[in-house]
Amino acid sequence: MPFLIAVTLLWALSFSLIGEYLAGQVDSYFSVLTRTALASLLFLPLLRLRALPRPMIGGLLLVGALQFGVTYICLYLSFEYISVPEVLLFTIFTPLHIALVDNLIRRRFSLGPLVAASIAVVGAGIIRYDGLSDSFIRGFLIMQLANLTFAAGQVGYAHMVRRYQLTPRNQWQGFGLFFIGAFMVVLPAWLFLGDHSRMPHTSVQWGVLVWLGVAASGLGFFFWNRGAAQVDAGTLGVMNNALVPAGLVVNLVIWNHDADLLRLGAGSVVIALSLWVNARWDVWRGAPIRA
Repeated sequence: MPFLIAVTLLWALSFSLIGEYLAGQVDSYFSVLTRTALASLLFLPLLRLRALPRPMIGGLLLVGALQFGVTYICLYLSFEYISVPEVLLFTIFTPLHIALVDNLIRRRFSLGPLVAASIAVVGAGIIRYDGLSDSFIRGFLIMQLANLTFAAGQVGYAHMVRRYQLTPRNQWQGFGLFFIGAFMVVLPAWLFLGDHSRMPHTSVQWGVLVWLGVAASGLGFFFWNRGAAQVDAGTLGVMNNALVPAGLVVNLVIWNHDADLLRLGAGSVVIALSLWVNARWDVWRGAPIRA
């Protein structure tokens, strides 16, 4: 739990830095590629494949490709269509995706997350009740893909750590594979889809990328996943949403003083209601709550 709290505070600042200094200015694919490369420098020297169970090698590559590679490509692209507060609010669906992925791995099904997701979509609409533009809908859908892959990576990593009983030392020795998996996604994405004319051109932009790569990505993802392996799926879902108020406070206080707080608040209440419905669903059905 302490790891999750610390990384939440770290990532709360990262959202606003992306929105203020990189989104719309630096190519999204290059930003993610740079973050991946810098984070890899921290962990590749520690990589010890012989210390890992063989199935973990492919698993860590897949987790990295999903949780970092696909997620962050989608995250950066979403900033092209929606604002920082909207990006933050739409990450609130991640616990629903965590519940669905966890159910899938455990081979069980609950209708609750789907009902809750439908309510949450209504809340998202309230935030932009003056008209849902094509760019808003596109940004919303991109964020849902990001939420799904981020959830799949967290749950997948936690299940692997528990199944193979990895020690903290084993996790340090294997986490380089996480970023190799991410690199396998982001490098082709940048080569074939990136806008090579939109490179960083100021020291501030390079500084933000270095901070995001080393601190937010390298250390952040390692300690977040280590924390995720120490808690149940319900607690993990709650901690995913702790990022939302923390990130909104940073963005609204420092950069976004003119936000429509009434509309933002109303939509947030409905989205919060969706989470309550998801949490209470098994109780209403008279079913035991399983971690």
